[in-house]
Amino acid sequence: MIEQLKVVWGEFIRPMMQRPRRLQVAALCYRDVGSERKVLIVTSRGTGRWIIPKGWPMNGKNSAQAALQEAWEEAGVAKGEAQDQAVGQYRYDKVKATGWTVPVEALVFPVKVKELSDSFPEADQRKRKWVSAEEAANLVREPELKAILANF
Repeated sequence: MIEQLKVVWGEFIRPMMQRPRRLQVAALCYRDVGSERKVLIVTSRGTGRWIIPKGWPMNGKNSAQAALQEAWEEAGVAKGEAQDQAVGQYRYDKVKATGWTVPVEALVFPVKVKELSDSFPEADQRKRKWVSAEEAANLVREPELKAILANF
């Protein structure tokens, strides 16, 4: 009887209860310094962990443009060039202020940084730093994002 309940739960009930993942767009900001590539990471507002800029899609902007907007708001990328093709995607659970989690899938768009500003919308809420892609992969938490960074 217990085995039958496990099958019913695993194959029918649990899948019906799962929420679909919400889409976010993320900016993998980078610059080339000589022969070395650096990526820009920022801290999250809530936990202070290292992340890349990301946010929800925006009306009137395609995904790459929305990622570039997030790069401005969260990291101060004043001038940058976003590629239209995502280099990957990663999944994570976004913790809302209520404590509930929202399953998210983030599409990652490379953004070549041409100019940074010290004055940007979230400058007083975040830290930012340039690191190698390898170091960034070691600093972020999400396994799929680690892989994207390690291969960038």
